[in-house]
Amino acid sequence: MNPIQIGLLAVLALFGVGCYGILITRNLIKIVIVLQVLVKAAVLALVLGGQAGGQAGLGQSLAATVIVADTMVAVVGLAMAVQVRRRLGSVDLSAISTLRG
Repeated sequence: MNPIQIGLLAVLALFGVGCYGILITRNLIKIVIVLQVLVKAAVLALVLGGQAGGQAGLGQSLAATVIVADTMVAVVGLAMAVQVRRRLGSVDLSAISTLRG
């Protein structure tokens, strides 16, 4: 196996772990963490795609852009989780789904 095939297996493994985590967890903070795992799979795929296409710099710059955008999304998501915890006393999705309007 060459390094790109090993990297693709790592991408598939990370993506699988992320999808499984989304399906089984009910905690809002854990969902944000699992979404981070999914994004790391996408970043690794971008880098591998750039490497396979002969443009490693392009793949790395796209990955850096995704990392910056994902960090902002994670910060906002965690801030919202903290506010939900303060207001409702729980970060469980079933408790959050009782909110209306």
